[in-house]
Amino acid sequence: MSARVLMVQGTGSSVGKSTLVAGLARAYTRRGLRVLPFKPQNMSNNAAVTQDGGEIGRAQALQARACGVQPETDMNPVLLKPQGETGAQLIVQGRKLNTVAARAYQKEKNKLLPAVLESFYRLAERADLILVEGAGSASEVNLRANDIANMGFAQAVNAPVVLVGDIDRGGVIASLVGTQVVVAKEDAEKIKAFIVNKMRGDTTLFEDGMAFIADRTGWLPLGVVPDLPAVRQLPAEDAAELKTTFASNYFQKPDEKTITGISKCPNRLRVAVPILPLIANFDDLDPLRSEPGVELLPVMRGEPFPECDLVILPGSKGTLSDLACLRSEGWDKALVAHVQRGGHIMGLCGGYQMLGKSIADWAGIEGNAGESAGLDFLSVETILHNEKTLEEKKGFLANTSIPVHGYEMHIGETSGQDRKRPLLVLDNEPEGAISENGHIYGTYLHGVFTNRSARLALLQRAGGMDFAPDGFWSQREISGQKILVHSSYDVTIEKALDALADHLETHLDLDALLALAQKLLVYS
Repeated sequence: MSARVLMVQGTGSSVGKSTLVAGLARAYTRRGLRVLPFKPQNMSNNAAVTQDGGEIGRAQALQARACGVQPETDMNPVLLKPQGETGAQLIVQGRKLNTVAARAYQKEKNKLLPAVLESFYRLAERADLILVEGAGSASEVNLRANDIANMGFAQAVNAPVVLVGDIDRGGVIASLVGTQVVVAKEDAEKIKAFIVNKMRGDTTLFEDGMAFIADRTGWLPLGVVPDLPAVRQLPAEDAAELKTTFASNYFQKPDEKTITGISKCPNRLRVAVPILPLIANFDDLDPLRSEPGVELLPVMRGEPFPECDLVILPGSKGTLSDLACLRSEGWDKALVAHVQRGGHIMGLCGGYQMLGKSIADWAGIEGNAGESAGLDFLSVETILHNEKTLEEKKGFLANTSIPVHGYEMHIGETSGQDRKRPLLVLDNEPEGAISENGHIYGTYLHGVFTNRSARLALLQRAGGMDFAPDGFWSQREISGQKILVHSSYDVTIEKALDALADHLETHLDLDALLALAQKLLVYS
């Protein structure tokens, strides 16, 4: 076995581990190495469907893309999807196992280590380098027993660890040095180097800080990574980052015009998105962030609902729980007023279910068994059941030849009168629903906004957009409709990954980092 392994852990959540692994994956892949990503355990409601019909964390799918390979269930063998009061849905090697409570999972997670190692070594059989991402903080000593996500995994495969600290949040010296202080001696010995991430301003101002950390810990300083605006074009993994992520819409920042080539257009379409506690697959919204004709407005709990042209209800890991939250915020009444003013609403997956007349959970999948009234904007009903739909899909917007592609990932079936007016045709079958007045519509398809022609056609339903065409746009006629087409969202992601790899090549010692990677022993 020729594979080498290197693990990236962090001093905390959201220090940039996922992004760094994606950038390193692209950088080493460009050097000709066969690189594969791996995350033993992930907790996220932002998931991706793999080719074999399983699911993994969206961050690992992005990292696979950075390596130029298709995502596989082995890349994230344990995925926890928070599900309200019932705990979290436990996905093992791509398939739903059961629902677990947090305390019970802490006692049982060591039983998952064999599956984690099995997936890891299957990947290692065909890689030169496995880049492993840890979860949360390396210093969570209260969770160290039975750990499979951080030091427990590093010890199991003898992986050297690079520790990442976030200088933007403050206290980076204490968090890096403090990690060495609080973890067990044998775990501290696994840490070989450190990176300081998200520096704003002159990086030379932290040279003394890097020297201090290196002197106190004995770890190799690999470099300071300046904040890179282009990475905000990449899908966010954590819902806690959505407010900042949405606010980073490049279109709203003329000084970043050189990054995207987008020029400002007047009369933008105002799109409001309620950010509910169990929001899921929120990367569906990413293609809207760089649309020059769109102003994306995240609506956080406790905030009044803004006047807008279109409301998008995104996916949810706990549809009934999030629906109750939406009502407790008074947003249901705001949506009624929005529709009365002539506004539009689009529901994606769980949001689509909320728009109907009712949601029945007779099996108690999301909590107490029963039925709840929906928002009653669409004449459809949903029944939740244990069987989970996980499928890649492709097709067209209904009554057009405008292509769409993506995946379905949901529990439940939706039926009713408004499904006679489908929003899409997927694999030659009608999908989704449209209200009689055409202002309310929903779909189970994640990724429906990825293709720009489809994105514009869907947004134009809510009033159209005023574009200032430049070199990025050209006008085409599709099914009798004049559509402005743009380089796809996929191209945007590829450019951002390349920019990130270039950035890391400039600011980190990637040769020294690669030299730390430990060759794997044969697994038996």
